[in-house]
Amino acid sequence: MRPIYRILIIGVLVVLLALVRVFEEHLFYDPINEFYRSGLYMLDQLPQYKLPELLLNLSFRFWLNSIISLLILFTAFLDKNIVKFAAILFLAFFVVGVAAYAYLLLNLDRGHVMSLFYVRRFLIHPVFILILLPAFFYHQLQKRTKP
Repeated sequence: MRPIYRILIIGVLVVLLALVRVFEEHLFYDPINEFYRSGLYMLDQLPQYKLPELLLNLSFRFWLNSIISLLILFTAFLDKNIVKFAAILFLAFFVVGVAAYAYLLLNLDRGHVMSLFYVRRFLIHPVFILILLPAFFYHQLQKRTKP
């Protein structure tokens, strides 16, 4: 595939990631979002929420972002092994992240309000692609320069 097409495809995929963020209010159930926007987190009063629905929507958003991120990685490197490895990393991150998020939600106290915020941020935003893209690029450079 020609580099210009790969760049265009990656651009479209990045726009898709942005659209997930722009339309988050319409696409996903997340009363915790308003909790942090309104400043209620300073009072430690979580809004009413339905845990199964909240975790399901969080999971859907995570995997939507992850699939788009995996497509970016595949388009950038055209290597299925990189995508497989990244998918395993996404799965491990998801399991640990959702477990931590559920624990923090169920056991929220004053000391964990911001922990809940950051765990949630890592799950709902495609931060992992910002780590993996340069890491795999560096790995590719290292493979090319080894004799």
